[in-house]
Amino acid sequence: MKLFTKPGACSTADHIALCWCDAKFESQNVTPELLKDPKFLKLNPMGQIPVLVDGDFVLTQNVAILTYIAESFPNAKLLGDGSLQQKAEALRWLSFVNADVHPKFALIFGGAKYSSDPAVVEALSKGAREILHKLFGQANDQLNGKEWIAGFRSVADPYFFMTLTWAKRLNIDLSNYANLQNYFEKMQKDQGVQAAFKAEGLI
Repeated sequence: MKLFTKPGACSTADHIALCWCDAKFESQNVTPELLKDPKFLKLNPMGQIPVLVDGDFVLTQNVAILTYIAESFPNAKLLGDGSLQQKAEALRWLSFVNADVHPKFALIFGGAKYSSDPAVVEALSKGAREILHKLFGQANDQLNGKEWIAGFRSVADPYFFMTLTWAKRLNIDLSNYANLQNYFEKMQKDQGVQAAFKAEGLI
């Protein structure tokens, strides 16, 4: 397997998942120039990461890649214990991160893509921050008495953790969410997280 990743982006979640699975893989940090390279565009015409190449199979989209990794290495149990219920729970929280949390950051990081009016861009950012507080509050409640967002370690955790790193970078105040703070600190110390971060030059 080969993972094309941008350091600190959502693709780092795939990198962490591969480390958790003890997978044999190669990773390549993608530069803005590479995203426009014709060879890369053959892999993903959208010019975006992540991209996972497994032999002749090329896969894009974070949810698909994380699910593929989990299914490829079932011994890591990143979709739970094999029961339908735990798989659904893992995918529920993976979907929460992908569909509810991640898009709000797009409004903060890239509001100018939606409007050239500075007032509109500022309003989008403010609104996104307010919604993120509610979403992180929901996640904080979910983590009450739990070590992992789905109740067990799953593919949702690396992705959710990356959104918390973005929140920290944007100075979104999460100090009132004790469960999130504990979760974030635990993830920072995780060997798989540290291995992925080191490979991507984040530490």
